[in-house]
Amino acid sequence: MIGDTAWRAGWLTAGRGARLLFGRTYEDPAVELAAFGAPCRVLAVASAGDTAAALAAAGHRVTAIDINPVQLRYAERRLAGAAPRDGQAERLLAAGRTVLRTLAPEWRPARLAPFLRLRDPDRQVAWWDGRLDGTALRLALRPLRLAAPVVRPALAAALPPRFDDVLRDRLRDTLSRHPNADNTWLRRLLLGPGTAPLIAPVDRFVPGDLVAHLAAGPPDRYDAVALSNIADGAGVHFGQRLADALRHGVRRGGRVVLRSFGTTVPLPADLGWRDVTGSERCPLWGVVSVGEVR
Repeated sequence: MIGDTAWRAGWLTAGRGARLLFGRTYEDPAVELAAFGAPCRVLAVASAGDTAAALAAAGHRVTAIDINPVQLRYAERRLAGAAPRDGQAERLLAAGRTVLRTLAPEWRPARLAPFLRLRDPDRQVAWWDGRLDGTALRLALRPLRLAAPVVRPALAAALPPRFDDVLRDRLRDTLSRHPNADNTWLRRLLLGPGTAPLIAPVDRFVPGDLVAHLAAGPPDRYDAVALSNIADGAGVHFGQRLADALRHGVRRGGRVVLRSFGTTVPLPADLGWRDVTGSERCPLWGVVSVGEVR
């Protein structure tokens, strides 16, 4: 098992023992669907199950893996029809929304509803600049500058400096590219995650470390891998170990999708990374890249 990944701890904040981190996945699976093409053998970080579900629904043969056993059991049960639950991420986001709505009525659901129905990026940016990106938002996001005492140190280190300002810029950039009316991930952040069930025919749910799973398995076992942001907060040698495992466990030419809260791809450049950040509809990410095993 590879021990230098921050996700092994099973907590976003300080604590002991694995817990449910994510009740929903904050990734746009359209990125993976475009990158992977025709149905194939896919290994995907399980997280809350949304990306694995979208891939399975498109005909891919999906193996979902997670180093956090609580997270993996949740994803398996959720994709079998169990009701969604909130994890640490949802509780932190809910607390932030409560503060913001207290400070500024424009952030309350009824006021946001017409904004989230917009389809014109120019109107969206004008609404953002004129009504939403003000003092209240800056105050509500200011604690992100002090993330280190709250979030696990390795994860806090993955966040860019002045992450509050960075996140505001990422939100505005997303609004300038993608229609709000079609952006489930923006709505999930601003209003809350909702309670709709999610059912999908994922082939297998595997507990354990993705790097070890690839390295110990047969060569060319998979055609594509959805890594989420597995490398955020990882140790200095993790990127090379992951790259080596990908070359062993994924066929030559197989596609890999990686996200990061940071501003650079935290894996070796010889995987031929192509920046597709502009196509990602969730505004949290600094880098979304597609690589190819060579």
